[in-house]
Amino acid sequence: MSLQERFDMAAQIPELFFQFYGRIAWRFKPFQVCADNLRRGFETGLSTGDNDMGLLCAIHAIKSALFSGASLKSTLKEIDYYLHLLKTFKSAKIYSNILIYRETVTVLIDKGDATSIQEKNLCGDLDDPSNKLRDGLFCHRAIRAYWSGYTERCNHYSEKYMSISWPEARFMKLQMQFYHGLNSLDILKKKLRGFSSVKCKEALRTSISVMRNAAAHSDWNYANKLCLLVAEQQSLSCDHLNAIKLYDASIESARKSGFIHEQGLACEKAGFYYKRYGAVHKALDYFKQARECYEEWGSSMKVDFIQNELNNVNVQMLLHNELAR
Repeated sequence: MSLQERFDMAAQIPELFFQFYGRIAWRFKPFQVCADNLRRGFETGLSTGDNDMGLLCAIHAIKSALFSGASLKSTLKEIDYYLHLLKTFKSAKIYSNILIYRETVTVLIDKGDATSIQEKNLCGDLDDPSNKLRDGLFCHRAIRAYWSGYTERCNHYSEKYMSISWPEARFMKLQMQFYHGLNSLDILKKKLRGFSSVKCKEALRTSISVMRNAAAHSDWNYANKLCLLVAEQQSLSCDHLNAIKLYDASIESARKSGFIHEQGLACEKAGFYYKRYGAVHKALDYFKQARECYEEWGSSMKVDFIQNELNNVNVQMLLHNELAR
């Protein structure tokens, strides 16, 4: 029986949907289901006059859509619709939260070059530990930095965010745990100076443990993340057979769940793995898959990045063929 059938008073629906789909259901329901029902909560809130609760549903709908790999351009249009409504239903805090999501989406599309609205003066005192907007901004900056390839910046903001403990951050901390683990792996692979390998390996182990527990409750949302973290761990250990199986398992799991962005990410990681070992034909195949995924997601930033790698691999193949003659 649905929540709406159990509670036939329409006025209760926005808060019920917010509390369930925004704060609980992400543990075991597909992110896409959460996003759809939070949009229903938003629409019901506006139709019944509960604008504040409706707009809270809107924020969480954006969040669920973002992590489900929904089309970035569609998500941007949805955000702009909410921002337009906020000209009438004024709420500074909700406006600031939605604008932070908008900045993240525009960075993922094209590094914010063509579509960005700046976050100037939105988040208040970034040194104030009671400032919840500050904490959310740290999380978003870490995610933006990860997808943009800024490893050290991602580590800086992810460590800041992972240190907070307020209950409302549980969903975002779980997603951040995935990126923190992947970023720690990147630090280890790049052998960056000034970072403790022991600390990075411990962060990785924690991320794997957290994702394993999350996947036990929702295979749909977290199995692909677990497989990718362990694949990257095995690649560092030079366990070729297990690494390849896990990369492919992550790709397939993300495909089944509709997480096109993480399907692309797993293809990208597999491509770099093969490239490191000189298997340029396999690398080319995985990079092409990654490009297709990122094109569908709507991230020209990632498409350009992968195209550059494809160009590099093609040059390697030409050189190899010339030397083989």
